[in-house]
Amino acid sequence: MKKTNKERELVELPLNQILAGDCVDVMNALPNDCIDLIFADPPYNLQLKGDLHRPDNSLVDAVDDSWDQFSSFEAYDKFTNEWLSAARRILKPNGAIWVIGSYHNIFRVGAALQNHGFWILNDVVWRKSNPMPNFRGKRLTNAHETMIWASKSESAKYTFNYDALKSLNEGVQMRSDWVLPICTGHERLKNSEGEKAHPTQKPQSLLHRVLIGSTNPGDVVLDPFFGTGTTGAVAKMLGREFIGIEREDAYREVAEKRLSNIRKFDRAALEVSVAKRAEPRIPFGQLVERGMLRPGEELRSMNNRHKAKVRADGTIVGKDTTGSIHQVGAAMENAPSCNGWTYWCFQRDGKLIPIDILRQQIRSEIREHAN
Repeated sequence: MKKTNKERELVELPLNQILAGDCVDVMNALPNDCIDLIFADPPYNLQLKGDLHRPDNSLVDAVDDSWDQFSSFEAYDKFTNEWLSAARRILKPNGAIWVIGSYHNIFRVGAALQNHGFWILNDVVWRKSNPMPNFRGKRLTNAHETMIWASKSESAKYTFNYDALKSLNEGVQMRSDWVLPICTGHERLKNSEGEKAHPTQKPQSLLHRVLIGSTNPGDVVLDPFFGTGTTGAVAKMLGREFIGIEREDAYREVAEKRLSNIRKFDRAALEVSVAKRAEPRIPFGQLVERGMLRPGEELRSMNNRHKAKVRADGTIVGKDTTGSIHQVGAAMENAPSCNGWTYWCFQRDGKLIPIDILRQQIRSEIREHAN
């Protein structure tokens, strides 16, 4: 059996691996237009000066690693432009990127994204439900981080699983402010000395929401600042392919161990809610053609007040009205519009069954054939 273009592309990529080295060098070695989504958690350039102590004089384990230190804003901007340039080249035309940061760096990164031709879709505020307090009491508690979601270009047909995110949010449209806790307890990974394995480990809940909302199963997700592997762990669970890049040996070791214990969800669990407009369009006439409804068969309204008969050409005829299931339903209710699929029912064994059941049966057959 011949491989599809996508299957051939995937064979060429180092999928589900953590690649050692500088992220720019590693990305430059990948093919053009090969990545569906990039999630980047770059150094924040916190510019910390001196130790930070709690009121009891204990030392705060702050981010003071060498990888987060830059000599100037110019040096940080140069670094940002280099990795964004490499990232843009490997992103597919309809791909997208998420970048997370704090007030120290996110505004500079946002400007760089636009300068490189990315099209900003949203900025998302991750509001931490359990932030670290401001111990010195000289500023507001820093209780959020900002994520920028951008497509490769203004015309890109990026992935957005609107209904899936709405379902995650109890049926309410997902907003751009996400209230989620930082890593604590069992989720916070430790090294062999029992210390935090990484100072800025992101919670799985954050990556779950990002990947559910902006990727599909089988998509390739790249994280150029892999750290302890939260992106890879969530991608693996959700049936996405991942590529991680990490130059620090200690972080790679923790991430490899973490990923070895992750199991992919079963296929049924990977399905997410799909917008109705994305479903295949099924004409009412197809139900008649396939014998699911017969010409002359009577339909009744959901409230059982009105009736109409099915015609051979896929229209229906009611009292003084002929037309589509939507037109006749609207006329019966004296309404400007009507969703005929949920309005009309057929009778089986004395019960009224919405005709939409038959439409969903055909859609299910189409999905099974596609798989």
